[in-house]
Amino acid sequence: MRNQGSKLDVVHRFFSDTGFSYDRVVNLWTCGFDCYWKRRIMGLIPVGAGAVLDQACGTGILTLKIARALPGCRVTGVELRDEYLALAQAKSRQTGASNVRWLLGRAEEVDPGEHFDCITSSYLAKYADLRPLLVNAAGLLRPGGRIILHDFTYPTHPLFLALWKAWFRLMQTVGGRLFPEWRTVFHELPGFLQETRWLPETLSLLEELGFTAITCTSLTFGTSAIVTAQKPRP
Repeated sequence: MRNQGSKLDVVHRFFSDTGFSYDRVVNLWTCGFDCYWKRRIMGLIPVGAGAVLDQACGTGILTLKIARALPGCRVTGVELRDEYLALAQAKSRQTGASNVRWLLGRAEEVDPGEHFDCITSSYLAKYADLRPLLVNAAGLLRPGGRIILHDFTYPTHPLFLALWKAWFRLMQTVGGRLFPEWRTVFHELPGFLQETRWLPETLSLLEELGFTAITCTSLTFGTSAIVTAQKPRP
């Protein structure tokens, strides 16, 4: 398994100079399921949440959905790459979202200076140093607050795994020609997903750190999963 330093290297190698086409590619790449998965995440945010932190917010797709759906909520988006954060900020200005702020930083280290009712992330866990990420999240959540982590998983059903591999081969050929800036991701991500242990490691760490009400939901034939957990009340 790659260590923290090399995971950061992977992030920069995968996503350098890709922000301008990210929104189109993530929709194509997931066959449109990205929208469905984000709706599932939003449905898990606690009712009446007053402050939500969206980690690894990218171009702000999920962050701005949360802000629109919860206009009375303070929403904070955190992103490691300034290229992506600038795009999220531009979207925010265009849509007039007034309940969002943006921070540049690593999810494992960021301190926004407040506590949150909910922390969300999509596509972060496989790249993260999980123990610091979850320790930091525990410190940022209010008692009773919820963490929601969503990411890709490697399919286990033989038939769907064959279809999944065929789709990636198509993305590597046709997709690589249409979006040459994504060739590295198209070629390397399948192996990265086969190797990652983010899901069992996350579940184990959440239990170790004292989180309660831990759930894991597999989505879309095992191609992604959502994990939720609650910070205990005193």
